Amino acid sequence: MTTRPVDATLWRTAGVLVLGTFMATLDGTIVAVGVDTLADRFGASVTDIQWVTTAYLLAVVAAVPASGWLAARFGGRRTWLTAVGVFVGASLLCALAGSLPVLVACRVLQGLAGGLLPPTGQALLARAAGPDRIGRVISVVGVVPLLSPVFGPLAGGAILGVADWPWLFYVNLPIGIAAVLLGLRCVPADDVTNPREPFDFVGAALLSPGLAVFVYGLTDSAVAVVLGALMLAAFVAHALRARTPVLDPRLFTRPPFGVAALALVVLGASVFGTMFLLPLYLQRAAGLDALGTGLLLVPQGVGAAAGSLLVNRLVDRVAPRTLVVSGIGFVALGTAAFTQLGPGLPDAVIAVSLLLRGFGAALIGAPVMTLVYRNLEPAHLPRAAGALSLLNTLGGSVGTAVLALVLQSRLAARGADVAAAFADTFWWVLGFVVVAAAGATKLPRARPERESADA
Repeated sequence: MTTRPVDATLWRTAGVLVLGTFMATLDGTIVAVGVDTLADRFGASVTDIQWVTTAYLLAVVAAVPASGWLAARFGGRRTWLTAVGVFVGASLLCALAGSLPVLVACRVLQGLAGGLLPPTGQALLARAAGPDRIGRVISVVGVVPLLSPVFGPLAGGAILGVADWPWLFYVNLPIGIAAVLLGLRCVPADDVTNPREPFDFVGAALLSPGLAVFVYGLTDSAVAVVLGALMLAAFVAHALRARTPVLDPRLFTRPPFGVAALALVVLGASVFGTMFLLPLYLQRAAGLDALGTGLLLVPQGVGAAAGSLLVNRLVDRVAPRTLVVSGIGFVALGTAAFTQLGPGLPDAVIAVSLLLRGFGAALIGAPVMTLVYRNLEPAHLPRAAGALSLLNTLGGSVGTAVLALVLQSRLAARGADVAAAFADTFWWVLGFVVVAAAGATKLPRARPERESADA
């Protein structure tokens, strides 16, 4: 396989597309340090206020399956620009919300637009880069979803230090406007690949609501869990018969997509779940303010940046399994300390643990996405990108909902010992990581050059 250099034009395109991804993923976490503030402002419990985060993630899950169809029907560039515009408008509505139900509803609209940005941007980028350059490009831009859970709380803490909570959403306006203007100039137009392809309304009506009902049931109703599971089962049965399903379940039976999917689901649960739990612990149990919480989370971003630099050098030379299993090991090592949260755990230990988690996460995401994209035809990129984004976000939403439920039960069991309740909950996060490790051992052993030669 001939290797072309990554030129300035491709980097400019990548920079603009990743700006949209950064905005969307940032908004999934920027409210993390504001959870306590929002709970006080709206008089909400932990299980109620977590819907400000979970509703956004579930809306993302609802939108992602449609991203491939929209790109094929209207073009990826047009879909991406429209999604950015809707996201900016929804951000303004969030800032103006006067009650928790209204805020959650506006977060749903925001998530529907935000859910289109990462998969559409990744598909446009993969098409522009080609198989020979996608590994090097994705290793750099792929770090953005890992940095957002860090910069989100940091930005949120800085904002809440000088302004009220609506500014958590006003901050999206200048970023979104800049993304639209730059996108019109720097992102090349793409062809409409299938303008007559019908949309799978039946599949969309079963998949997205089924996921939402299932996750809602995890925090509130066993009946909803069963109903959601039945809807998802009905979706699978429908998708196996449909000509163009909104999400093709057969993708998960094709190596290496199945184990790659598991790795991304658990990575999402670990990253988003920790970014829900840890800021809440630092404010409620450790007594830090919003800005102090955000600053303590910075090492995770430093680790992610360092891991991205390493992956950029190794992604074309080292077997995916080696990188991913190593990354999971670092994430597990970094998570272990959080199972011992309490007054005796120094801030330095928390900082080093976050550094390890960020470094390890960077070794997981980029190799997994590169592995999948290298083995696909350009026409299949939008749907595959949508599936990968769906899985990562699904892991985040389910992980957050499960961990909120576990935390609520542990707080009730532990009483005044709030730190111990959080420590108990982090054992579940560590369990997620162990599951990911088991799946990652099934990834290919061969180096990328050998895979290309064999293809």
